[in-house]
Amino acid sequence: MTSAAYLIRHSLTEANEKRLYCGKTDLPLSKDGISLAMELKRQEIYKLPEGCKFFTSGMRRTDETLRLLFGEVNFTKVPELREIDFGSFEMLSYAELKDREDYKLWLKGDNEKNPCPHGESAVDMEKRVIPAIRAIFKEKSSVTVTHGGVIACIMAQFFPHEGKNRYQWQPAPAEGYRLLLKDSIPVGYEWLHRNTK
Repeated sequence: MTSAAYLIRHSLTEANEKRLYCGKTDLPLSKDGISLAMELKRQEIYKLPEGCKFFTSGMRRTDETLRLLFGEVNFTKVPELREIDFGSFEMLSYAELKDREDYKLWLKGDNEKNPCPHGESAVDMEKRVIPAIRAIFKEKSSVTVTHGGVIACIMAQFFPHEGKNRYQWQPAPAEGYRLLLKDSIPVGYEWLHRNTK
């Protein structure tokens, strides 16, 4: 049985605009983030099949993006789909962190396996994200509004043969992917992005 699943990154927040590490901090969308989501809604890049079920990570930025793109639909909050916890680096920029010894040590190590101080690693995040998204993929069609790191984790897991790292998979704010599923497993995808002409 074939089906479709949409993975959409939340729109812009103050942390995105200031290039801050932001995982567990529950920020709303910024003014520009609201405008961006409304522009993507106007462009109709998300053409959904009938009967889609909607999911978010339950954080303000994902819930607000879902409502701006799709209106007042019913949705389920799945906390396992939250962004990685950056621990001691949360809401700080590279410029603020670059001289800290704990940050230098983290950058030199295996970023997939090594957790941020008082936070989690990419492997830790994957352990909670992948079972949660597999359950969502059992739906005939679904829309999940989540976070850039989460989407990158999912895409790297299901399309490893493409050889992309997680940063290459990460979509821009309010953009994402439409996945083609066969028997609840992703077998192909389309990148959904805004028209900048």
